[in-house]
Amino acid sequence: MRQCFYCGKSYKGGGTRKLLRGHYNPTNFSKKRVNLQLVADAKSGVRVLSCTSCMRTKVKVRKPRAAKKPLAKKTA
Repeated sequence: MRQCFYCGKSYKGGGTRKLLRGHYNPTNFSKKRVNLQLVADAKSGVRVLSCTSCMRTKVKVRKPRAAKKPLAKKTA
């Protein structure tokens, strides 16, 4: 799967809903693709795929999104 080397962003899939006279009709499933470009990595110099949002923030290297941890309960 094509995805960004820095943030792990890839395509998002989803369908649209077409309303006609009070009923929703089925439509085709579509993919929203990320704008990936080949860029030389700053540290190693190897060409990697990077999304344009990561290219704008070259200095800031993002980590892949992880699952959120539950908040700790406060005791009185």
